[in-house]
Amino acid sequence: MPEPTPEGTAARPTARAAIAAVADQDSFLELPCPTEGLSEDGPDGPLAWHGYADSRARAEERTGERESVVCGAATIGGTRAVLVSFEFGFLGGSLGERTGDRLEAAHRHARDHRLPVVSLIATGGSRMQEGMRALVQLQRVARQSELTGAAGLARIAVLRDPTTGGGWATLGAGADLILALPGSQVGFAGSRVRPADTDPAAYTAEAQLAAGAIDDVVRPEELREALALRLRLLSAPTTPEPAEPPTALGRTELPTTGWEAVSRARAAERPRATAYLDAYFIERAPLRGDRCGGTDPGMLCGFGLHEGRTVAYAAQCGTATTPAGYRTAARLVRLAGRLGIPVLTLVDTPGAANGAEAERAGAGAAIAELFAAVATASVPVTSLVIGEGGSGGALALAAPGNLWATPDSYFSVIAPELATAILKRGHEETRSTAEHLRLRPQDLVELGVARGIVTGHHH
Repeated sequence: MPEPTPEGTAARPTARAAIAAVADQDSFLELPCPTEGLSEDGPDGPLAWHGYADSRARAEERTGERESVVCGAATIGGTRAVLVSFEFGFLGGSLGERTGDRLEAAHRHARDHRLPVVSLIATGGSRMQEGMRALVQLQRVARQSELTGAAGLARIAVLRDPTTGGGWATLGAGADLILALPGSQVGFAGSRVRPADTDPAAYTAEAQLAAGAIDDVVRPEELREALALRLRLLSAPTTPEPAEPPTALGRTELPTTGWEAVSRARAAERPRATAYLDAYFIERAPLRGDRCGGTDPGMLCGFGLHEGRTVAYAAQCGTATTPAGYRTAARLVRLAGRLGIPVLTLVDTPGAANGAEAERAGAGAAIAELFAAVATASVPVTSLVIGEGGSGGALALAAPGNLWATPDSYFSVIAPELATAILKRGHEETRSTAEHLRLRPQDLVELGVARGIVTGHHH
């Protein structure tokens, strides 16, 4: 790691300033350090890197820290959490062997006390002066983070400036929810090791949000409340009962014909997912991005508070769902399962996106992933069709055995127009085909596919 100059760190908050900015006043208690000083390798570390001991001594003097990370427990908005904060002024916030010791101790403390982990990251990556002994800390840190996640505890990362190298590729990108401060440099490749002709804008928090790699960019003055909300939602006591389906917001009378059901579901004035989420949840925090390059604005995912308990949601907005949308929903369902939070899905799509771009982005695999996540969910899933239920692209989001419908909805093996074409019928037979498909909400109940029709009142 190149050593930053004191001037270079002037604008960056220290590890303790980053903690003070989010923790409730006087609530932070530092964890005892597992080991101090260097290992048995001698003063200049495992590589006997000339001058390393002096660099460390200067870093200690300048920052007042003994290592590149400060770990402890605190409350954030009243919710207890383990806090891990990087000190960029200490050898560029680099990860060495002692950093690994501290991070492992922090995660063990989190599991022992059933606490979520919040990582406030600012790092240039692995510590050059410790060579491979530093690099293998990434395996160790990844294991500790995964053990915490497997224990049903939430991991939230806050990406400060910069978040690069192994710190981003383990604690950062491996977290359940990822927030970033505006303008932060975020990327696996740090600024000194990228191709000379590369676009620097790709290595920013904003670019990572657009690429589906993080959940939100949050201004520093809003960070404390953003963390408090997410910790409140992800640490709230849950019950194994399924989420109740929302009440219908649109019309209450049932459609008489199949084509009327289709027309009503497609009507521009019909209430959409956002209206349902606003009515159902007091507050909510979004989960965005599929973590492999894509986002779908037509699939809203996150966690919300409904009548005192947390419910996870994945909601289609009436558009053709892209592979990124299915992957994001699958990520939401798996995370909710690990945290023991029931899931609500709102079904509303004419079908999966079916262009060449969707096929190249792995549509089949993405839909299969969501079918699998819902089929094997360890928490109850409740589904409500609020508009169009277009074929397998809609069914992937639907809970088997706990599907409900609004009077404004339909669900069909395929859209009536496409069914007409497949059956080689004339265009004028679309309406009669819609009848044959038995796709009205009341048909779905009679066929045993839907449990019931929700009205404007609780059933």
